Order: sequence, then structure tokens, then C-alpha cells
Amino acid sequence: MTKTPAPRRVQTDSSWEESIGFARAVAAGDRVLVAGTMPLVGGVLHGEGDPYEQTLAAFGNALDALKRFGLGPESVIRTRMYITHARDVDAVGRAHKELFDTVRPAATLVVVSGFVDSRVLVEVEVEAFQGEPA
Repeated sequence: MTKTPAPRRVQTDSSWEESIGFARAVAAGDRVLVAGTMPLVGGVLHGEGDPYEQTLAAFGNALDALKRFGLGPESVIRTRMYITHARDVDAVGRAHKELFDTVRPAATLVVVSGFVDSRVLVEVEVEAFQGEPA
């Protein structure tokens, strides 16, 4: 019987990870799950007031976490986008398309009432596959 390796975890410099007690990303089996990721770059909000720029920054952070497992955008199989205003759907969708148009992951876009930081318009999650292609 083959023993399944223990999950591997990635931490970043996010103060939320420490204060709440979570990992930015966890690899378990052939999946890598990236936790909800905000558009903070170096601890500073990127793209204040601009949902397109916030989406690019948030996905950039999530993709940086995947890099720690040797994965890139082509490995992404699912995305989730949480936004605070329905009016931002087009801007968020445009950023998603730029990043994942050739990949075509399963995607979910949900309007929520808000985030811990009221300046944040977008938070994203990513799931990737690190196994052999079928």
C-alpha cells in the first residue's frame, strides 16, 4: 500500500494568516487550494476603488502562492470571485478572462455584502491540479 504524503502548506507575510490561523495555500493529493486572497501587495491595498486592478492583484497573489508548488495559471481548474457590487461584474470578468482565457477553469462569481476591509472590492480563491493530465 502506498502512503499518501502529508499535506504541504504555504504561508505568506499576511497578518491575517497568523491572527486567524490559516495557510495561504495547501497541497493535498493532486490538488492545491488557495485561500481567499485580497488585493494586498506588500501589505498595501492595490487598486483602491478599481475592481479590475484589484482583481488582477488578488489573482496575482493567488498565483504567487501556486508558484511555491511549481504551478502556474495553466494548472488552475477552479476560481471563485467574491465582489461587493454587481456593477463590477464586467471589470472583474475582464481581468479573469485576461488571466485564464486559454485555461478556462470552472468559475464562480458571487456578490457579497462586504469584506473586513471596506476598501476591498474583490477577493478570490483558486484551486489547481498538480497531477498528470488525463
